[in-house]
Amino acid sequence: MKPVFISKSLFFNLVCYKGLPAILLTFTAYSLEYAELWSSLNKKKNTILVVDSDLQIQKMMTIVLDKTDFTLVDCVTGKQAIQLCVSIKPNLVLLAHDLPDMYGVDVIKALREWSEVPIIIVSIHTDNESVISSLNAGANDYVFKPFNADVLSARINAALRSAAVHETGEPELVNGLLRIDLVRHEVFLGDELLAFTPKEYDLLNYFMIHRGKMLSHREILKAIWGDAHSEDTQYLRVFVGQIREKIEKDPSVPVRIITEAGVGYRMEIAEIVTI
Repeated sequence: MKPVFISKSLFFNLVCYKGLPAILLTFTAYSLEYAELWSSLNKKKNTILVVDSDLQIQKMMTIVLDKTDFTLVDCVTGKQAIQLCVSIKPNLVLLAHDLPDMYGVDVIKALREWSEVPIIIVSIHTDNESVISSLNAGANDYVFKPFNADVLSARINAALRSAAVHETGEPELVNGLLRIDLVRHEVFLGDELLAFTPKEYDLLNYFMIHRGKMLSHREILKAIWGDAHSEDTQYLRVFVGQIREKIEKDPSVPVRIITEAGVGYRMEIAEIVTI
């Protein structure tokens, strides 16, 4: 078959935004760059938005934060930060106190009008007034520059853990032997760590949150893929099949994710289900 080459942006859009599984991709790209990009997308990660006009700080963040656990996105202005929070919906924001176009406190206030994303201020200002004003505006934490890498990582993990608990009431979801670590975005079956793509993770997470409830095709598609894909049942069928291959003892006779014929799917509530 003749290779079909596409731009990296289109590749990213197909794989990550639309969640199209690999078996539905009809192109071939003989490029290590694409292979590495696919590998980096093949695990659900926490996205951290770094907002700082100091490029040295941005570079330092890429060194300090483990890329196997986080996807880093950076920008230099408050306006860009607000726009990116709308478009990419980061899991956490590392925000400088002083930005070229506005103060960090103003960014916090703008975000808190509609978002509860964890925000950690990283600043050279160590005075009580700066700390208090940031926390009162809605920041979750405040870290002084220069910062200790281990301390910053601990603060980030603590903020992510608190956000997970706030969203679901607990830092992990458990259904029998199936467990999701909501902080590290990891899936376990018993003691075995399973490899899940971002969309597979999102879909399983949705089933786990609504375990025991019958979910319609349309309801699931809108929640995971958005309104534009509410009729694309083939997306859903393929992904459910892929998840069953990973969590069911016999995928052809599923006991965890059950098909409700003509309606949708239901995740059974289980105390213990044998692997």
